[in-house]
Amino acid sequence: MTENKFKLNSEKTEALLVGTRQKIASLIVTDLQLDDATVPFSPAVKSLGVFLDSTLSMQTHISFIIKTCFFHLRRIAFIRRYLTHDACVKLVVSLIFSRLDYCNSLLAGLPASSIHGLQRVQNAAARLTLRKTKRDHITPLLRSLHWLPVNTRISYKLSTLVYKCLNDSAPEYLQSSLDLYTRPSDRPHSFCY
Repeated sequence: MTENKFKLNSEKTEALLVGTRQKIASLIVTDLQLDDATVPFSPAVKSLGVFLDSTLSMQTHISFIIKTCFFHLRRIAFIRRYLTHDACVKLVVSLIFSRLDYCNSLLAGLPASSIHGLQRVQNAAARLTLRKTKRDHITPLLRSLHWLPVNTRISYKLSTLVYKCLNDSAPEYLQSSLDLYTRPSDRPHSFCY
């Protein structure tokens, strides 16, 4: 770094050890020495608006999204009686769904228990938009608003990215990272599970 006349800002720099809880607990390393700066390891770091934790469980990120979304839902609920249905939908989509959908492909493959909190946010947003109570069943509400459940939104986003990669409409770095699987020709009737 010093060769290129760069200096590390140790006040803003964070380091993250990634691994299983057992592996991280067994390490005795507490910080990282770069040039003249000492950078301590953090339990979670923020990069491009996404919190990454040391086990890549995404729990810090999910908790932050839930907290932020419920904050905005409470503010919308305060003024809901003054809003038309369309205005409320636009507010919810711009303030809530922008957060639920941002980098949600990173949540693919997480257990349903991790995604459940995000689904609670979406359910609360649907009930607020349609002026329904907690006792009303959520599936018809989501259908009437044409909102996909959170886990389906994640799958849809990944499917769209793969489709764009296969049809040369995605950036080159994404297209090059996709490996196509072709069935072996010696077993024409084999199935892949």
